[in-house]
Amino acid sequence: MLAAMIAPRKYVQGRGALRQAGELIRPLGDRVLLIVDQRTWPAAGQELANQLAQAGIAVTRADFAGECSEREIARLSEIGRQDTVTVVAGVGGGKILDTAKAVAFHLNAACVSVPTVASTDAPTSALSVIYTDEGVFHRYLILPRNPDLVLVDTEVIARAPVRYLVAGIGDGLSTWVEARANLESRRPAMAGGVATLAAANLAKLCWDTLMTYGPAAVRAVERQAVTLAVERVVEANTLLSGLGFESGGLAAAHAVHNGITALHERTHMILHGEKVAFGTLVQLVLEGRPTDELHTFIDYCAVVGLPTTLAELHLADASESELRLVAERACAPGETIHNMPFVVTPDMVFDAIHAADAIATERRRQQVVAAD
Repeated sequence: MLAAMIAPRKYVQGRGALRQAGELIRPLGDRVLLIVDQRTWPAAGQELANQLAQAGIAVTRADFAGECSEREIARLSEIGRQDTVTVVAGVGGGKILDTAKAVAFHLNAACVSVPTVASTDAPTSALSVIYTDEGVFHRYLILPRNPDLVLVDTEVIARAPVRYLVAGIGDGLSTWVEARANLESRRPAMAGGVATLAAANLAKLCWDTLMTYGPAAVRAVERQAVTLAVERVVEANTLLSGLGFESGGLAAAHAVHNGITALHERTHMILHGEKVAFGTLVQLVLEGRPTDELHTFIDYCAVVGLPTTLAELHLADASESELRLVAERACAPGETIHNMPFVVTPDMVFDAIHAADAIATERRRQQVVAAD
């Protein structure tokens, strides 16, 4: 089987990176559709618009309605079509960036990702996660190419609530766990082939970087400080995780996340990476990983603030039928859980969810007792 790896055309990260936006985007086109919302406009959108105007680039601002859905992609694509834009720039979190990538695809325009949080690996990927208008996972849209430019200003990232950085760590931690499963199963990744050595090692580097620098980065961003640890964790959450998942492969962790979105009314306030962190623990249980490995993961999540129990996902009183729905959705045809190196059934996922919750709950109880 062929191996394959894909990546964005250019990745730029650092303090004050937005001030370079004009010169970086000018080679891509002179008419930009700028997709923002009420939070991301003051955080970075206005500065980006100013930089583009100074570079002589026309800007059409389009406000994001809140969900990366088929309807929203069609609406924004029509705005871009009417203004004959040549570049689509998304400014914000994963759903805005995924929407911008899909709109750029429909318009055959260049794509620029400007994340305002380091909460997912969406900025770099040739993938849009499409949801229903109500926020339930619908499908993956595989795009023909990655963004032309990913522009990450770490001053902007550090000013965002720290919870988003923590969620990005949760998403990033899954990268190596899922890539490792794909390496064993030899299943093709979204890049179109099995993992290259480069992709596998980037996925492992993502894990190692987060384990080493994650807690220090979280403490720094709590003070809105940009440190070397912050720079490294932002790169791991954004670039290493993006390259690692897309060319290394997804497996059970993200499938469990997708299943959890079926309980939207209960979990819509839980961020993507927070759900993925629990999904990662479920995958480790499915794989039969040693107790020490499970405890290491649970302890790390406790330090940085990631959920590992059903209670922390607002699912403490979830019914058997609700959790079985999660398990069934996780095992739906075409889901990434089928990249695991063994057959996974809804019953196995249902049991792993309960076991993961029990192990994490007991581990947290032991820590509280030890602290007293």
